[in-house]
Order: sequence, then C-alpha cells, then structure tokens
Amino acid sequence: MKSVLIRPLVTEKMTGISGKYPKKFGFVVAVDANKIQIANAIKEKFNVDVVDVNTIRSKGKAKTQFTKKGRFTGRTPKSKKAIVTLKEGQTIDIFGQA
Repeated sequence: MKSVLIRPLVTEKMTGISGKYPKKFGFVVAVDANKIQIANAIKEKFNVDVVDVNTIRSKGKAKTQFTKKGRFTGRTPKSKKAIVTLKEGQTIDIFGQA
C-alpha cells in the first residue's frame, strides 16, 4: 500500500497561513488519497484530532525543451496538497523540535 502522506508542505505561503491560523498545517499527499484517508493518516502518525481537511489538486504543466537533437515535450507530474485543521489546543511538530 502506498503512503498517503508524502511530506509536509513548507512554503512561504503555508508558513503565513500557519502563523495566522495556528491550527492549520499543510501536507503534500498522494494524488489518489481522499479526505477520509488523509485525516486517518494524520491522526495515526501524529496522534491528533483532525477537524477539517481541504484539498488542492494541481495538473502538471506542459514543458518544452529545445536541444540539438530537436524539441522534446512532456509534462510535470500532477500533485495534491491538503490543508488540515486540528482540534483546539493541538499542534503538530513538523520539524521534530523538542
């Protein structure tokens, strides 16, 4: 079975959201994972209660590369992100600081 959670989403935008709303955390998740699977994976891994899960799907971009041998076209992989809202007073230590 493939893992649902791939990695935490650590970007400038997500850091701003977490600063404004301390109960929200972002993760890059498997494309075929649904909200129930994401909530169960967060609960199992971090031992917290998930109140809400918002997902964002993005298509891969079309890319073209010009080389001496000609033109190559392809796509970047599609991805899915999840913003998870936790129960009041709970937090996730993404960086493992004790």
